[in-house]
Amino acid sequence: MSTALSRAPLGLAAPQVRAEVHLGPGLPAFALVGLPEAVVRESKERVRSALLTTGLGFPAGRITVNLSPADLPKEGGRFDLPIAVAILAASGELPARVLKGREFYGELSLGGQLRQTPKLLPALLEGSRSGREMILPFANALEAGLVPDAKVRLAGHLRQVCEALKGKAAWSGASPAYPAGSMAPAMPADPAKCAAAPDLAEVRGQFAAKRALEIAAAGEHGLFKM
Repeated sequence: MSTALSRAPLGLAAPQVRAEVHLGPGLPAFALVGLPEAVVRESKERVRSALLTTGLGFPAGRITVNLSPADLPKEGGRFDLPIAVAILAASGELPARVLKGREFYGELSLGGQLRQTPKLLPALLEGSRSGREMILPFANALEAGLVPDAKVRLAGHLRQVCEALKGKAAWSGASPAYPAGSMAPAMPADPAKCAAAPDLAEVRGQFAAKRALEIAAAGEHGLFKM
């Protein structure tokens, strides 16, 4: 048995999800339970191919993955990475202790590359409050840079994640919100003249409008001005 932590997208919230893996005897089988949608169910094939093509090994026998809590809908490819590292820990490829105090996010390609995870900002905010280290794809570096207190580690491939967890490679930290060469807002030379960025908390009333803006931002939805 092994467990890797992640979080599910649920509007502005990001409830904790535990990817629990059990390896048992019997004919080879891969069961995934915990109210997964179609994209999550397909993670079985992505994880299997990613482990085999990177030479990390795929355990024989019956594999049962439970995404807990069972009554919380799971969507997207973000659970590929936590499922993969939990399988590796259950099979002894990774020490189980390296999964503690960490959260994992990222869709896997068949070759083991980590792809961008959408709707990740609420999970980053919740993870920063918990104090856990969060393992993300490089493609989410800019988004991770928006949460300065988050303990973020970036990787581009499943093998890189495993090597870093074993202490054989170094992690990459999150980039700042406006890395070199990007279009950052111009700031006055005198810090005393720097005005604070606009904040919805300063808007009095307009609860429905503010709620709509927050939901659109969290879900990466567009807005249409009437």
